[in-house]
Amino acid sequence: MSFTHYKVPYATDERYGKKIAYFSMEFAVHQPLKIYSGGLGFLSGSHLRSAYELRQNLIGIGILWKYGYYDQARNQDQTLQVTWMEKSNSFLEDTGIKFQITIHDHPVWVKVWYLNPETFQSAPLFLLSTDLPENDYVSQTITHRLYDANVATKVAQFILLGVGGAKLVDEIGFNPELYHLNEAHGVSSVFYLYKKYGNVEDVRKRLVFTTHTPEEAGNEKHDIFLCQKMSYFCGLSIDEVRQLTGLKDDQFNHSLVALRFAKLANGVSQLHGEVSRIMWAKYENICPIISVTNSQNWRYWADKQLYRASEESNDSWWDDRKKYLKRRSFEIVADQTGKIFDPNVFTIVWARRFAGYKRAELITRDKERFERLLSNKKYPVQIIWAGKPYPMDYPAINDFNNLVHLSRNYKNVAVLVGYELTLSKRMKQASDIWLNNPRVPREASGTSGMTAAMNGAVNFSTDDGWIPEFINHGNNGYVVPKADYGRMSVQEQDDYDLDKLYDILENEILPTYYEHYDTWRQICKNGMRDVRFRFDAGRMAHEYYELLYK
Repeated sequence: MSFTHYKVPYATDERYGKKIAYFSMEFAVHQPLKIYSGGLGFLSGSHLRSAYELRQNLIGIGILWKYGYYDQARNQDQTLQVTWMEKSNSFLEDTGIKFQITIHDHPVWVKVWYLNPETFQSAPLFLLSTDLPENDYVSQTITHRLYDANVATKVAQFILLGVGGAKLVDEIGFNPELYHLNEAHGVSSVFYLYKKYGNVEDVRKRLVFTTHTPEEAGNEKHDIFLCQKMSYFCGLSIDEVRQLTGLKDDQFNHSLVALRFAKLANGVSQLHGEVSRIMWAKYENICPIISVTNSQNWRYWADKQLYRASEESNDSWWDDRKKYLKRRSFEIVADQTGKIFDPNVFTIVWARRFAGYKRAELITRDKERFERLLSNKKYPVQIIWAGKPYPMDYPAINDFNNLVHLSRNYKNVAVLVGYELTLSKRMKQASDIWLNNPRVPREASGTSGMTAAMNGAVNFSTDDGWIPEFINHGNNGYVVPKADYGRMSVQEQDDYDLDKLYDILENEILPTYYEHYDTWRQICKNGMRDVRFRFDAGRMAHEYYELLYK
């Protein structure tokens, strides 16, 4: 296949004819391609799948991580072990493209791999690698680990995605009308484009930006002198960078620069759009921030048999199918933990990336109520936790390990490792309730509940991210009513949410499941119906063209 004057290898729909280069640090396209860590990758993977289904003129640009994010294994006592295994991807095509970029005043060779759209039914994806014999060892390690803990390596990764990605687009002659940065990791591309066009206006009219971080502290910042030393600014002096970006202090704020260079940006839920506009309002020269709510690819995620049973109003088929899905998922639980779970028992699943604000262990904090919940003979429950903490996030790893130790005391509590696309889907199929309890308003979107609903699980969540746009309490899910969180301390907020969570669980959810199962099934079906069209990534990919790219 020729990669000069590259065109997407399928006929594009004229509604989506505008050429887009979509930059993301991670893509979760399919289980074998392990180049993702969490929600950002799940989003961009679904985006590529839906862009392919809609025949959009879009290419993805990412990085081929030699060791992926990391492999989640167990120590002898079942606690978390971080392991690094080299990945092989025989399905990727060698483009034969190699070029050099400057990192740390030093030429670094970049090799380009290609994921053909037909391999996993996704828009074309180009992946950059520095793991080449032509490079010295330090340069090779740039593409070893996603979000490397070493600050200089991480800055080098950002240069590779931004500058390397923008240069790749020139190498293949794709000539995009817009560069879409999914999160600010690739914002070094603006300096490459500035050098190419010689003025800010030509960069601005070509750049759009999606922000995913609803609090300022969470946005990546690096020492501006380190960035300069790493050749982040494509040869511009610090004074020129300050003049271009309006940055006054010594911290290079990636998101702020993206918001100043883009012509338009979006938050990833209605609520996140509002939070972002307020959060960035104190800065000048920020582009407008709209909302395009995240979504997930229905065709990839949904259990089609559950949907067919629902459409045909065949309740016994629906019940059989959901029990089968639970039973099959419980084989993984038995394999990993030696515990046999019962498909007839109400199952709570909390599974996603472990991070402090997501409060994985919230339900365990009231020892008495937790004990009562797990030993209730009238309304028996089973609980499963799964998820990957960042390998250097020691508080999150501690939470994970504490849950592992806690699970030893109960036959009906399990903690799983290996949380990637396949296990994620199985956990959604295993769950009756998909528990989600981030500290409001810290979850920008939180897409895991969408794919849970596509597999017959009911969302039970705090009122954050996409949830206000979806849950109608008691009809298609359950939601903790918002309090005046702004006036509460963190401790008060946690106590309030925990109390409400137990109230709803004990007084509404469990009695409905065990005493009014017909109503329960209808709630599941309502969630499946409501999520299918409003939160399918086809709607999102269409809105990007209509709202962000126009």
